[in-house]
Amino acid sequence: MARTAKLTIDDRSVDLPLVRGADGEEAIDLSGLRRRSGLVAIDDGLRDTALARSAITYVDGDRGLLRYRGIPIEELAARSSFVETSFLLIYGHLPGRGELDAFQARLTANAALHESFKYHFEGFPVDAPPMAMLSSMVSTLACFYHRPKEGKADDFDEEAAWLLSKVRTIAAYSYRRSMGLPFLYTDPRLSYAGDFLHMMFSEPFKEYVAPEEMVHALDQLLILHADHEMGGSTTTVRVVGSSRANLFASCAAGISSLWGPVHGGATIAAVEMLEAIRRGEFTIDQAIARVRERKDGFRLVGFGHTMYRSLDPRARILRQIAERLAGKNPVADPLLPIALELEARAAADSYFVDHRLFPNADLYNGIVMRAIGIPREMYSVFFAIGRMPGWIAHWKEQAADPGLRIIRPRQLYVGPGETPYTPIEER
Repeated sequence: MARTAKLTIDDRSVDLPLVRGADGEEAIDLSGLRRRSGLVAIDDGLRDTALARSAITYVDGDRGLLRYRGIPIEELAARSSFVETSFLLIYGHLPGRGELDAFQARLTANAALHESFKYHFEGFPVDAPPMAMLSSMVSTLACFYHRPKEGKADDFDEEAAWLLSKVRTIAAYSYRRSMGLPFLYTDPRLSYAGDFLHMMFSEPFKEYVAPEEMVHALDQLLILHADHEMGGSTTTVRVVGSSRANLFASCAAGISSLWGPVHGGATIAAVEMLEAIRRGEFTIDQAIARVRERKDGFRLVGFGHTMYRSLDPRARILRQIAERLAGKNPVADPLLPIALELEARAAADSYFVDHRLFPNADLYNGIVMRAIGIPREMYSVFFAIGRMPGWIAHWKEQAADPGLRIIRPRQLYVGPGETPYTPIEER
């Protein structure tokens, strides 16, 4: 017999069905609540509301688990590639050799941009934010690569390949535009991550081929950010996609959401905090004390997470990557020892342990990107590249739902009641 929860309002009650997730988690189904009771549910920020039933990514914040299609992130970061992980997220299973080769070939064939794109980039100011250029150019893909919908599965496959492959080229062009450098063609001989670095950092008459350890670190970083359940940007993609907007428009909206300083921009704040400690603006002791005192609104960036009540599993892997890269670099990043000491001090502090303020991915994201050579203004752009397969997977999953309805939340109106209009002469 199906289990239900009972909502009691005065002398009335409403039975609400319980829905069980794959890992045993249960949710109250509030669909039709207003029709049945005359009430709506309010949940600021949707922190306790499941937007959809999804089979893509699983997060257990209490146990520090992150899985893509059931596979632990630790295994994917250690054994997979970004291209293979992208296939897994988008299509729901690990590819066989033939599937992976065909997918890789599709990405390679679609990496180049239409030559007219160069003129679009030239229309941007040289100092335009790379995220603004990225969002605009991803939306513009719908103009250059529009195809009539014929109901074929291959239509989506082509569009997904265009977007996933071209986003790295658009990102590299955005950077080169901001630096006043000429645009480069992609190199089909290189891997996904290697080609991105090649297009970013090659100079006139001096081709850049990144060291293998840098390419591997970048590939791991992309895997770690490929999806993270219903984050703000993924929710944005689903909201836009629910209107049946095309894949490019939906993901362009996701990029704009990711641009926010508390979403994709949080890594920059973490790096700035570590740099402030290095400059002597405050010490680690003072930082710990300010968090404990809770007086001036200071927070230790890179600690605590909305989803995780234990260590963010991505932070553990990122720390290992940062330490590995520092070991190969004769001039190690001076921010890494500061981050490591902060983590150790917080782990030994009862306040941080009691309040579940453990390191999240932002603490080490910037350190890894600094080691690879990614400039600060490109951090959020890089996260958009990494998150693209997750956005594509969510758009695809939602579009396949035969019962899809446009996402249209309710509100609780708290403004003035009916108010008569006052002519301007009487105001």
